[in-house]
Amino acid sequence: MILIFITAFCSCNKTQNEVISDHNLTLWYEQPAATWMQALPVGNGRLGAMVFGNPNHERIQLNEDSMWPGGPDWGDSKGNKKDLEELRRLLKKGDAHKVDELIVERFSYKSVLRSHQTMGDLFIDFLKDREVENYTRTLNLNNAVSTVNYTSRGNNYSQKVFASGADDVLIVELETDAKEGMNFSVSLSRPEDKGNKTVTISNPSNDEITMEGMVTQYGGKKMNEPFPIDYGVKFETRVKTKSSSGSIKADQGKLVLTGAKKVTIILSCKTSFYHEDYKASNNDILSKVSNKSFNELLKNHIEDYQQYFDRVELSLGGKELDTIPTDKRLQRIKDGEDDPDLAAKLFQFGRYLLISSSRPGTNPANLQGIWNEHIEAPWNADYHLNINLQMNYWPAEVTNLSEMHLPLFDFSNRLLERGKITAKEQYGIGKGAVMHHATDLWAPAWMRAARPYWGSWIHGGGWLGQHYWEHYNYTKDDEFLKKQVYPYLKSIAEFYTEWLVWDENTQKWVSTPETSPENSYFAKDGKPAAISYGAAMGHQIIAEVFDNVLKAAKILNIEDDFTKDVRSKREKLFPGVVVSNEGRILEWNEAYGEPEKGHRHMSHLYALHPSNQITVADTVAFKAAQKTIDYRLEHGGAGTGWSRAWMINVNARLLNTDSAEENIRKFFQISIADNLFDEHPPFQIDGNFGYTAGVAELLMQSHEPLIRILPALPKNWQTGNVKGLKARGNVEVDIEWKEGKLVKVGLLAKNEGIYKIQYGSLMSEVKLPKNEKIWLNNSLSIVK
Repeated sequence: MILIFITAFCSCNKTQNEVISDHNLTLWYEQPAATWMQALPVGNGRLGAMVFGNPNHERIQLNEDSMWPGGPDWGDSKGNKKDLEELRRLLKKGDAHKVDELIVERFSYKSVLRSHQTMGDLFIDFLKDREVENYTRTLNLNNAVSTVNYTSRGNNYSQKVFASGADDVLIVELETDAKEGMNFSVSLSRPEDKGNKTVTISNPSNDEITMEGMVTQYGGKKMNEPFPIDYGVKFETRVKTKSSSGSIKADQGKLVLTGAKKVTIILSCKTSFYHEDYKASNNDILSKVSNKSFNELLKNHIEDYQQYFDRVELSLGGKELDTIPTDKRLQRIKDGEDDPDLAAKLFQFGRYLLISSSRPGTNPANLQGIWNEHIEAPWNADYHLNINLQMNYWPAEVTNLSEMHLPLFDFSNRLLERGKITAKEQYGIGKGAVMHHATDLWAPAWMRAARPYWGSWIHGGGWLGQHYWEHYNYTKDDEFLKKQVYPYLKSIAEFYTEWLVWDENTQKWVSTPETSPENSYFAKDGKPAAISYGAAMGHQIIAEVFDNVLKAAKILNIEDDFTKDVRSKREKLFPGVVVSNEGRILEWNEAYGEPEKGHRHMSHLYALHPSNQITVADTVAFKAAQKTIDYRLEHGGAGTGWSRAWMINVNARLLNTDSAEENIRKFFQISIADNLFDEHPPFQIDGNFGYTAGVAELLMQSHEPLIRILPALPKNWQTGNVKGLKARGNVEVDIEWKEGKLVKVGLLAKNEGIYKIQYGSLMSEVKLPKNEKIWLNNSLSIVK
């Protein structure tokens, strides 16, 4: 199949329907992208691009994941232990508003805003505009290639773009069967960086362009903190062209191609973040790649990509709608029509995006993955630790992409080291580490915000700890448990054991000062306040960290003064799940009124999802969680894309089929752009990842000590199948269902053992051999 794709000229002489039917996971359009949110993304984890598909004036917007200003020495902390003690005294007195003011004044670097930046743009401009017919623009999720096909004056033209993980370059191929070939120019540019306006573009040879510079601006904000502004990541972007016919000529930083019938454009970018001698590294890459044919590069790319993507398949029926362009299918849903197949495509699109923005050895996916056209991106396209970065990785394990999780751990380990300094200097806590709500490429753990509602939250490191434990749960990698999980969780737990305050009234350990991320409550004077004496989410995260570090210690046969201290404090920790008189879960330690009853964050339901502290077996808490969600939705909750995606996951855990179906519909109608990116608005990629994780949760769950099959199957997904989902315990799960009923389940365990399987009211214990697929029928009996 690959060889056929490689050797075929182009499919633009086929009908549009024939083009789309070649692949069942293709996004396609009948016109070029007019805006960035219509362009199509490609990426190899580090290097990415947005392809517009304009046949006369093509723009390919470029990204690299380390394009950041600043450096690793921009400070670690502000404030001290005496400041913390003063805040605690004021909270006990009930002066929350003063605490809101002082916590920012004493602890926050409120003006240090650094943004991930665009690498720039690659432009392909035909020297004369042409009339274009039979136009199609596609992104094939099966092979991660973006293609444009069209005809002009009876001649066929094609453009293929992909970002190769195997060869670490971006490849563009242009081809025509026109006798006269193609006449066009190739150029690079980059928006002005306010900190350093110097970007050098040159032609080192007749077939190359080089763009080099340094990222120095950090959002255009006026600084009032003593940090340098004249340094950042240095970069070099190089473009090399190869043509089998015609001529190539350098012209003042551009390349002009005349009479070319088949052209390969190779783009490589290296930065000082990854390589001390980044120019030499760039030269090495281009030297290796330049000797390879387009077909060889394409083959390498597809094989590398498909080793990850092909692990999971999902079919929900409705493939006959593939003959309709993707943007028009999306509009059908907005008009009230149903499209299960597009729901399946969006699921796989999330997996595609994770593979494309997070590979072993790269930085983790940021708020926009790697795709960002700005010098100053919305919310800086950085790393928000109060759900957004974590949501990016919700689908990693369950959709069988464990390797894509690794950049998060590499980054979190760097955060941990900075967090140890912050904990000691800022709070006077000598052991352990703390991380606040936002960070960036350089992994600072400090508090930074102009308002206390988000920046003063201290549990970013605690939440990240869940990902370490879950990676172990899914992979059962004992080496990872010993070398990464336990050391990380121990550092976070050490901080919490010193941070907690003994409360004489409740005879419990309390976390204070606290916030519930980005939310507020009515203080005693009836005015909104952020800082509180204890909050549900904080106590839920601390409980989870304590529980998981003790589980890890038990597996590793560790019992010492540290584990005894954790166990003691866990036993008397203020409960994270408290049910109010109204039957809802309290968000703070007290039953406060809420200025935003439909707030986008559902922080007090962390215990339900993504944690597993509330399950079906906890009848009272389970019902209270449902009532809490109902209350949020009644007051306009889940308005943003990522919040709606979180809602889908919560619905799955609540086994609420109807609400899950309704929230999926609203997600498509309100939060999905034509190119299937999630809109907050504006664009945030976490909604895409959260949706993909949510679909997996609807089909299979393993957060309890069992594997649930089809726990919350939407009624409009009546017939389908999924292959390759991953359950905790390192078990691959295949499921087939028809007319809403289970047909069969396939289980492939990477570790021999006895596993509990549940479907509806049916329960079965199955002994699974290692690496041998076992099939169960609809009564959960083994098929011989």
